[in-house]
Amino acid sequence: MTARTSPTARQRRVGAELRRMRVVAGVSAGSAAEVLNVSRSQLSAVEQGLRAISTQRMRTLASYCGVADEKYVDSLTVLAQPPERGWWEAYRGAVPPGLLDISELEWHATRLHTVQTVHLPGLLHQSAYARAVFGSVIPALPASEVELRVAHRMQRQQILEGDDARQYTGYVHEAALRMQFGGRRATREQLTYLCAVSQRDSITLRVLPVEAGAFPGAGHAMLYAEGAVRLLDTVQLDSAHGPEFTHDESQLTKYRSHLAWMDQHALSEDASRDFTHAIAREL
Repeated sequence: MTARTSPTARQRRVGAELRRMRVVAGVSAGSAAEVLNVSRSQLSAVEQGLRAISTQRMRTLASYCGVADEKYVDSLTVLAQPPERGWWEAYRGAVPPGLLDISELEWHATRLHTVQTVHLPGLLHQSAYARAVFGSVIPALPASEVELRVAHRMQRQQILEGDDARQYTGYVHEAALRMQFGGRRATREQLTYLCAVSQRDSITLRVLPVEAGAFPGAGHAMLYAEGAVRLLDTVQLDSAHGPEFTHDESQLTKYRSHLAWMDQHALSEDASRDFTHAIAREL
């Protein structure tokens, strides 16, 4: 077992899944540690994402806990493999770790869904719009750091390109379409760009007009990343202190309901494009 000092969100997720597996099965930490031939402190470190776990030990624990879902165990084993050096690693130490965790989450997701109420979807930002978003935080960021975050955001968009582009569905509230980050010109160009990329087969954009009234999760931006199996889905929420990740089943169920509500009440794809074009023409 290899020790870590700063586990990523992905590594913490592996540990959390192992603990959930053990708790659901009613297996004590002492019993699990004995089966794995490790100390209880080592097991605790594994469950916190501070130590890696071998494929053999993971499968041993799954078998001991009576986990019958082979696809889940296989997917969890893949999740626990030593991470590849993704493109985001070039930004480690230069941008907040939470932003790198988002990049890794998106990269390994099988499908992505977002709900945006103030900003337009980050994966579809143009550089001028992204620069305005990052330039509006308090305390203000140095210009060099703003540019690093813009460059990182632009690179995130590669998951929506090529033959293996992720399927992406974005629900955007009308308020986000009307917020003029970067001024009229930057916003107009950004909205025009949204309409263009929404023509791609892999991208679905739908608008929730203000006339729809109240809606679930009002005020919160949300990313729902589907994993290889449903149990490994993840929700990422924005906060003033950085991104927050949740994968508790009750929370996942709640946010799936949010997405279902959006699907039922948002405008159709064609109507959403027309709506967005109309706002762009007003600028």
